Amino acid sequence: MKRREALKLGLGVAGATAVASQAGAEIKQWPDSAADGLTQDGLVFPDNFVPSIVSSPSPDVEPFTAPLNIMPTAQPIDPATYDPPIEPERHQRFDDFPPVNHYEEVMTEFRWKYHWQPPYGDGTEGVVGRDGDENVGSWHWGFNGITPGETYKSNYGEALFLRRNNLLPPVGTGNVSFALPSPTIHMHNGHTASESDGIPQDFFNPGEFWDHHYGNFPAGSPDGWDYDNTEIMNTLWYHDHRLDFTATNVYAGFSGFYLLFDERDSNNENDPNPRAFNLPSGDYDIPLILHDVQFQQNGQVIWDFFMPDDPLEPDPKDPEEVGNSQGALDTFGPNRLEYTTQGMTGDKITVNRIIQPYLDVDRRKYRFRFLNGGPSRLYTLVLKITPAGGGEPYFDDWVILSNDGNLLEAPLIEPSFELWVANRFDVIVDFSKYGDGDLVEVWNTKEIRTDGAGPTGYTLEGDNMMPVMQFRCKPGDVADPSKIPAKMRKLPKIRMSEVRRKRLFVFDYDNGLWTVNGRLMDPNRVDVKIEQGSAEIWTFRNEGNAWAHPVHTHFEEFQILEVNGRPPSAVERARKDVVSLGPGDEITFFSRWRDFFGKHVMHCHNVVHEDHAMMIRWDIVEPGQGD
Repeated sequence: MKRREALKLGLGVAGATAVASQAGAEIKQWPDSAADGLTQDGLVFPDNFVPSIVSSPSPDVEPFTAPLNIMPTAQPIDPATYDPPIEPERHQRFDDFPPVNHYEEVMTEFRWKYHWQPPYGDGTEGVVGRDGDENVGSWHWGFNGITPGETYKSNYGEALFLRRNNLLPPVGTGNVSFALPSPTIHMHNGHTASESDGIPQDFFNPGEFWDHHYGNFPAGSPDGWDYDNTEIMNTLWYHDHRLDFTATNVYAGFSGFYLLFDERDSNNENDPNPRAFNLPSGDYDIPLILHDVQFQQNGQVIWDFFMPDDPLEPDPKDPEEVGNSQGALDTFGPNRLEYTTQGMTGDKITVNRIIQPYLDVDRRKYRFRFLNGGPSRLYTLVLKITPAGGGEPYFDDWVILSNDGNLLEAPLIEPSFELWVANRFDVIVDFSKYGDGDLVEVWNTKEIRTDGAGPTGYTLEGDNMMPVMQFRCKPGDVADPSKIPAKMRKLPKIRMSEVRRKRLFVFDYDNGLWTVNGRLMDPNRVDVKIEQGSAEIWTFRNEGNAWAHPVHTHFEEFQILEVNGRPPSAVERARKDVVSLGPGDEITFFSRWRDFFGKHVMHCHNVVHEDHAMMIRWDIVEPGQGD
């Protein structure tokens, strides 16, 4: 059967307008006040909940005994196999950036082994992921049969075209019950036209597909660039961004890496080009995505719910009658599971969807690309070394190359780094300085509130630290032509003369939902109109003293000017796309908007906050049409 018969036509530029064009109904915004007809009273979650990670923790397995899953590199296809064929008119500037490579994905449901030990696996040592018995494992969603999806490796100057086919089971017929099978996949933080960006309202249903055109050129230089270009990105990722269901759909399996290379970061540690950085490459360049997950006792992934009553006192109570906004009655008992909008935390940290894995490493330099895939947990990652000879364990430093996928001006030596949701940090670990059989382990020292809303402010120490993954140093010496460059990319110059507007965005919690400037997300409302080619200064303010917001703005990177009145630190002095907005913080940055027109979003990347409904829509418009 041809794809034409199996799949409906996905929408592109012409159809990527309101959700109504695909869902058949207009999405309405909550009224701003009771005078508009509907209040938010009663939405605040009760204070006496017991998190499921406390009342029903995941089954234990032995950490550092399951092998790391390393995702394969995506392979291009013949574009003649697309059925129906590509429609260039659906994509901005398609003729300016004709695709060099073409790809196709199929999004399906399958079983995935998070660990080889029961109840996650069948007990066969080392068998994880899709290996072994296909009838064993947690039900999952993914791309081309795996999760995370394949890693895309592209070069600047070589545009890419990708078709995603939705073959998920329709609502109510699949085994993943907490997510919605109408995804939209966002390229974070690609310099991508709106119709290919995967914005929240551009979702597509089972039996449909969506086409993405990625130009793969640096912002602000569509007509060419040289090796000194200051706006080249390197570590990007793709993930679901479905309106109101981003958290659950990413949690269900929709995430993966997209890596970009250029003349300097060339994906070749033996590159003879004198301008090349010669960073570790090939088997020594490994992307690592962290997701914290909650499991049922049968090893199945579960979305985190909460018990409204003490589970230690399960005596039945008389049902209570609660009126909802339509006047209908709802009854609930003491053991009913309820959902909080604060956040979602799992008690098992996974790396590339394997619970606390290990990796055998050669004693040489590796490049690891750390990414926090969410939903809500924040990390502070440290390196703990346990000598094979029985000496005292100790902590070692990281060599930090990048922040949010953008190489720094020079590498930094740091004892730890904070990894908030959607943050990326490329680091180098040089295992040649460790002995044969030494154990090099990654641990998390940041304590987060059990409801997922933000950090507690305490540091985890000793036995309270959370294990993330382990590297096992193999015996013997190996050749290592890779280098740690002394200098990397210069930052773009900030020109205040380009600034057209200054804006303030206040992030708050109102009546049980998350707001930006007092409003909930409405995809049909344009909150900000930015003139193409202009620069602006934005200030983000967190009105809360107990919650945190990793705030992401699509399309272009920014440079931080101030953090609570002080200059940015060395690690903050970078091109970024995520602001770590802690309790009471106020952060100001400079950014530009160039090259395309269309709608985009800015939102909290604690994706539970985003879904309820801490997000705004902003559009890039013609000069003279801005607000």
